[in-house]
Amino acid sequence: MTAKRIDGKAFAAGVRAQVADHVARLKADHGLVPGLAVVLVGEDPASQVYVGAKGKQTVEVGMASFEHRLPAETSEAELLALIDRLNRDPQVHGILVQLPLPPHLNSDLVINALDPAKDVDGFHISNVGRLGTGQKSMVPCTPLGCLMMLRDHLGNLSGMNAVVVGRSNIVGKPMAQLLLGDSCTVTIAHSRTKDLAAVCRGADILVAAVGRPEMITGDFVKPGATVIDVGINRIERDGKTKLVGDVDHASAAEVAGAITPVPGGVGPMTIACLLANTLTACCRANGLPEPQGLTA
Repeated sequence: MTAKRIDGKAFAAGVRAQVADHVARLKADHGLVPGLAVVLVGEDPASQVYVGAKGKQTVEVGMASFEHRLPAETSEAELLALIDRLNRDPQVHGILVQLPLPPHLNSDLVINALDPAKDVDGFHISNVGRLGTGQKSMVPCTPLGCLMMLRDHLGNLSGMNAVVVGRSNIVGKPMAQLLLGDSCTVTIAHSRTKDLAAVCRGADILVAAVGRPEMITGDFVKPGATVIDVGINRIERDGKTKLVGDVDHASAAEVAGAITPVPGGVGPMTIACLLANTLTACCRANGLPEPQGLTA
């Protein structure tokens, strides 16, 4: 068996096209332009590249992009004052504070200073609680993207056994909540799970988000299972730097029914879902119907 490749790059392009269509209709029918503000503190190279990509794609779908690049020595009071201004700005419907922040800044304090309705990363404690209790919330972008691809590939997820390897607040926990919301039977596994391979082999849906290069090999995978690889790890191989996932793609693809590649799988969906969340936030703020197929 050779697994079907779930093309996240192509899927993300489709999501962006849907977002752009909704944005155009919001402008034409209501005179509204969704606005996304991204705040970057410091000069982390990876964060700079990511923020640049977000800004570019925001403009491409017809939204307003507001970038705030602050020096690394920015004080907590200065950052919180900026967030307060963005919370009160009617042109801004989504706010994203790029993580990680410099060590002198309290990330939890900063994230929880956001207006939950504008927290398009879905990290505010109110959104975490709402997601966990099945209420309407802003959903973290990477898990939302995974859910969209699973629904597209598998259709109705009800009754399927799902294993999420990884218990982070950013991916593992919200991913499990989303799968529960679609009536899967969900197990959260992690590095201390006894006989992890056996637990994973029980999964119809296996989501790897543990942050360890190629940890999940083919003998962890149930024949025909759908494997979503969230990991992005840089390793040295044959004298070159290579991007690999948390799944050993070659061996897993021999067993799985479908699998996401790295790169080109989950990664492109994260920014696409950020744009979808900004659109959703704009619609909610103005009492308009939410875009179908772009929310959890």
